Amino acid sequence: MKKPTRGNAVPPELRLEDAPMSDIIEALAGGRVTATALTKAYLARIAAYDRGGPALNSVRALNPDALAIASALDGSRPSVKRPLAGVPILVKDNIATSDKQPTTAGSLALEGARARRDATVIKLLRKAGAVILGKANLTEFANILAVEMPSGYSSLGGQVKNPFVPDLVDERGIPIVDPGGSSSGSAVAVAAGLCAASVGTETSGSLLHPASRNGIVTVKPTVGLISRAGIVPIAHSQDTAGPMTRSVRDAAVLLNVLAAKDPLDPATERQRRPADYTADLTRDAMKGARIGVPSDPADPLNDCYYGKLPTDGAKLMAEAIEVMEDLGAVIVRANMPTRGWLAGPGTNMAVLNRNPLSPNKGNPTGAPIVFLYELKYGLNLYLRDWATKTDIKTMADVIAFNAANPEKALRFGQDLFLAADLTKGDLSEREYKSARAMDLLAAKRHGMDAYMDQHKVDAVLFPGATGAAIAAKAGYPSVMVPAGLVAGAGGKDTPDYPLGISFAGRAWSEHKLLRLAYAYEQASNARKPPPGLPAL
Repeated sequence: MKKPTRGNAVPPELRLEDAPMSDIIEALAGGRVTATALTKAYLARIAAYDRGGPALNSVRALNPDALAIASALDGSRPSVKRPLAGVPILVKDNIATSDKQPTTAGSLALEGARARRDATVIKLLRKAGAVILGKANLTEFANILAVEMPSGYSSLGGQVKNPFVPDLVDERGIPIVDPGGSSSGSAVAVAAGLCAASVGTETSGSLLHPASRNGIVTVKPTVGLISRAGIVPIAHSQDTAGPMTRSVRDAAVLLNVLAAKDPLDPATERQRRPADYTADLTRDAMKGARIGVPSDPADPLNDCYYGKLPTDGAKLMAEAIEVMEDLGAVIVRANMPTRGWLAGPGTNMAVLNRNPLSPNKGNPTGAPIVFLYELKYGLNLYLRDWATKTDIKTMADVIAFNAANPEKALRFGQDLFLAADLTKGDLSEREYKSARAMDLLAAKRHGMDAYMDQHKVDAVLFPGATGAAIAAKAGYPSVMVPAGLVAGAGGKDTPDYPLGISFAGRAWSEHKLLRLAYAYEQASNARKPPPGLPAL
């Protein structure tokens, strides 16, 4: 077998700070680099930029066996059977690994907790030959612990920083430009070139928002395309894992690995997928496609997705739509009339805000009923069936631990956990069943389905992650792709940071959405790496 020409060095032309995973796979397949060299190089970048320099804090913990795994793969080459052989991947720290790495969901209560076995997505990554580099930081419990918890903050891992605006914080120390939803560590690590790719999770926006904010690509799949087994849950009716990458093709490659039926997850039994998500990714895929733009300036009060965009965001979206028209797409402009009641009737419940750092402390805030009722049910099952080497056995144990360690564990409170723990935990309540039915009625039947049927569109285009909720409640897929840079947040001037666009569609339409996103990506070339993170 041909030896790598540069031994344990990474050839400088590979440019790990910005290299697509596809280029890394090609270099491995051609013998121009080894898994060990790649792993050492990414570990060096993590030391320089995540632990040092701007201290992005996107990696909660490194896998102590990463170099040993890489060394064992040095004699391998990526192949059809092992497409990721030697590729270093980070995974969000709510995905179970049965190795020396804890699975904590960012919670001090679960510090040191191990998993009895690998989550199904981890099994698939290992089978494909990936090097599990470590666990990415996240918003604690995927942002279902506390009202107004900042994106990217966990009591165990601290605050993830946006690599485009790492130093700008408010008087509370909270980032002015946040790093996105709960998969923020996974997204920041990809944007900053700290891994070849990563895996995050979403319930509603936790893949899409950080991908948009960090200028990367993600696929929020149809619920059931990727197994949820072994992932610390929020709400099983909406939870899913998804790839986070620097290109659309990379997302398709990783989706090929992750999308598989699993007897541990009944939702995957109805899965429909092509043999290869990378097939037919062509520059002319946009030609003739009908793209729904849920924006009607003639009905401004209901123009909720586009009508309130800041000037630079509106300009960027107009430019993105122009690119699509130049590619031959048919743009259909029409509002989504049901958006106004997407959060009701009967789908939200009031939760008292006790967050010590919230300006709204003492006031009730709305929280999704489905999330809170499914949370207790799902988390208790995860702690029973997956968690080991921990005294935490139930959600009530987490609450009690946090209450006993308030200075470290309760900087932002735990109001959502308190509300969830008041439910029975068996999903028998009428209000839960009604809320789930109303979510589907609003978001699916009278939302996405009605809109796509009436206007005969192939996909719906949203600015950033604004369409996350309506697609997530329906269980439908979205693909995020970078669109450009904007500035300003919270009424303050800021350096430029990314904004993406998302294509949403019906169940199992990931391949169609990837093809549209690829055509746009190739024509726009809009992705920019964060400044100040050069090659070492």
